[in-house]
Amino acid sequence: MRHIFAFLLFVFAVGFFAGGVAAQGEGPSDDEVNAIAKNLYCPVCANVPLDVCPTLACQRWRQQIADKLTAGWSEQQIYDYFVEQYGDQVLAAPPARGLNWLVYLVPPLALLLGAVLLGRLLRGAKMPTGAGAEPLDTIYSDYAKRIEDELEERR
Repeated sequence: MRHIFAFLLFVFAVGFFAGGVAAQGEGPSDDEVNAIAKNLYCPVCANVPLDVCPTLACQRWRQQIADKLTAGWSEQQIYDYFVEQYGDQVLAAPPARGLNWLVYLVPPLALLLGAVLLGRLLRGAKMPTGAGAEPLDTIYSDYAKRIEDELEERR
């Protein structure tokens, strides 16, 4: 009886651990699918990443990603598949070819040009000095004197 109990316990333990291993081998996790899906945009919805898009079409596309990962496809093969099906607009980062290279070039150049123009503007700006400009303490003291005079008149 004792041997039968030990044998059943052994079978149960092997089945328990083997079941956990089999469950892990069924397919990619949601995190693995979403790691790829976040770099793709929904071809139906405008500017919505595939990993957060709630449409039924996006659910199917995420399932396609999971199926392709299960079949052994690499990330790049999956990206190439979606580009082949829907064009470059499905990629979160467009490839640097054709006019797409402007996306990578124009913003840094605009920032650099803005910094140069701002530097020249600030360098060319002068503080008012000379006959027409009064020191701030004189302006404030005149203002304070006018306020005091008005308060005296009202008393």
